[in-house]
Amino acid sequence: MQTRLKTLFVLIIITLTVSLSVNAQAESDKFIVVLDAGHGGKDPGKPSKHGYTEKSIALKIVLAVGKALEKNKNIKVVYTRKTDVFVGLFKRGQIANKANADLFVSVHCNAHTSQAHGSETYVLGVHRNKTNFDVAKAENSSIFYEEDHEKKYDGFDPNSPESFIGLTLMQEQYLDQSIQLARLIQKNFTSKLKRKNRGVKQAGFIVLHQTVMPSVLVETGFITNTKEGKYLNSKKGQTQLSNAISKAILAYKESVEQNFVHIAPKQEIVLEEALLEKGLEKSSKKHIVLNTVFKVQIATGSKKLEPKPYNFKGLKAISREKNGKLYKYYYGYTSNFNKIKDMQNHAKQKGFKSAYIVAYRDGKRISLQKALNSDSK
Repeated sequence: MQTRLKTLFVLIIITLTVSLSVNAQAESDKFIVVLDAGHGGKDPGKPSKHGYTEKSIALKIVLAVGKALEKNKNIKVVYTRKTDVFVGLFKRGQIANKANADLFVSVHCNAHTSQAHGSETYVLGVHRNKTNFDVAKAENSSIFYEEDHEKKYDGFDPNSPESFIGLTLMQEQYLDQSIQLARLIQKNFTSKLKRKNRGVKQAGFIVLHQTVMPSVLVETGFITNTKEGKYLNSKKGQTQLSNAISKAILAYKESVEQNFVHIAPKQEIVLEEALLEKGLEKSSKKHIVLNTVFKVQIATGSKKLEPKPYNFKGLKAISREKNGKLYKYYYGYTSNFNKIKDMQNHAKQKGFKSAYIVAYRDGKRISLQKALNSDSK
């Protein structure tokens, strides 16, 4: 009897182990989206004379986005908050990183002293103008609600433009995917909801800096605008905005699960052409810093392809790099800037219309601007 009980016990343990293993495997195969409702608890967000609350609107939109995504069995949704509680910016990034997320989407409302209106979506970067800086400054002010924020954020000051300079490097490798998602969100806002398109922009948001995956921050509209604030606070507005965001996420997921995706940042974001012209002028007069090399990024996707000419329209000298669950494919490898520019043009002629140049120094990815500055060490 005891032998039979022991055998039964062992079988149960084996069954449970296999079951847990299968479930864990299934869970890890899912596309993980972290949804972040801005502000919360003691941090109400941007003020509105109409009585609307940013933290409440952001939460309702996020919960609706999550509900739509959870209908897809291949998606796992993780929330930084599901109730009206305060969560520090540092903690939000930790939640996303711990979940090994494929995407991080933070939802907010904008504000202005005028009757400004429209939607805009941000990726991490050094703000190119005062407007972008002011938006980031307002969202980053949440750190003042956190204890020991000086230590947590290494002396970061939301009121100082100089504090933002070092924010972009960690997220730079995910910039193209972040921009792709941001464009899809803005496209849905504009074409389907007829919202004013304020564009895809870059600014130094701390919450995006904390994450190590493609990440965007959505400013759904202006809570301070009489008409738009009413729309944001309505059930209709929240439903429409959440549908637009969730459909953009699904479209992004589908695109990266294809063989590969051709992605290139807009000129208005990266200003590649301006940098290239400046670089050509500099490279003809000065020597590029030693140990700096250039490649042409031609594709990104979730499928692992052999870096052979037959997979890339006959292009040779293909290399592959894995970032998270995605693979990036590069053409060429040279320290000669003029040569890599020629290779970029060749890749475009072959059909890789979105091909763009990336730079490395001592094996680490650096910005193109830094690479072209021969005085940078």
